[in-house]
Amino acid sequence: MESRNRRESTAVATRGWTRLAWDILFRLLRLVARHAKNTYTTFGILLLGGTVIAVTLTYAFAKFAEWVMSGGTLGFDAASMRFMGAHQIPWLDAAMVEITSLGTGIVVAMIVAVAALFLWLYSFKQSAQLLVVATLGGLLLNYVLKIGFNRPRPQVFIWGTHAVSSSFPSGHAMSAAVVYSTVAYLAARLQKTQLARIATRAVAMVLILLISFSRVYLGVHYPSDVLAGLIVGLAWSAFCMATLEAAQLYARRNAPGFVEGDKFPVATLPHR
Repeated sequence: MESRNRRESTAVATRGWTRLAWDILFRLLRLVARHAKNTYTTFGILLLGGTVIAVTLTYAFAKFAEWVMSGGTLGFDAASMRFMGAHQIPWLDAAMVEITSLGTGIVVAMIVAVAALFLWLYSFKQSAQLLVVATLGGLLLNYVLKIGFNRPRPQVFIWGTHAVSSSFPSGHAMSAAVVYSTVAYLAARLQKTQLARIATRAVAMVLILLISFSRVYLGVHYPSDVLAGLIVGLAWSAFCMATLEAAQLYARRNAPGFVEGDKFPVATLPHR
């Protein structure tokens, strides 16, 4: 009993501000896992959970894209762009150009390369692989979607930065949602304090929102482009994160010394 209480205390400290959601998730997983006959079944439980989230967000993206292509957001998009064009501020223009650069391909590639190298050198190889796969998959998915929808970029006022390809969905918003959310997820797993984990997630969230806003402010994307990029980016990153959790659960259950009765860890899964 004392050991169990100690594990639960560790779980609360580890999961931090998301502990309520994680408690519900793990209890549901334990309930289902009681009927799991082998490791592959429990592996599939977490993977299925991530897939459900990804499919839900993908469905939301599909319905939203249908609405956008039918002209349902045209009024709001046009009004937003006119407002942005009428409220350009010189010092903010320069700041938005710098911020939007954080979502460009070269910057994102450097961030991923440095983060993946760090994770690999410290033996967090599955995490490094996840980051690379999530990034490359996100870039490919965005490329396919842009070709498929082929929406022209807004021409409401002179752009504040250079832009190529079609407008829907926003590649910067999607890349930011995939890369920065995944990096924050992996970094938070390495933090020892709740405050550090909260700060890590908060910084990532602020960066994602600022990059997304910069695309509209600079006139190269409609708000609907940005929102679509965020939705599909989060859908893809959620699936990748769930895949990592499932893979590590599988590895943990097959590790020497694993106790079969402890089907799901109380705290977060091992990082490696």
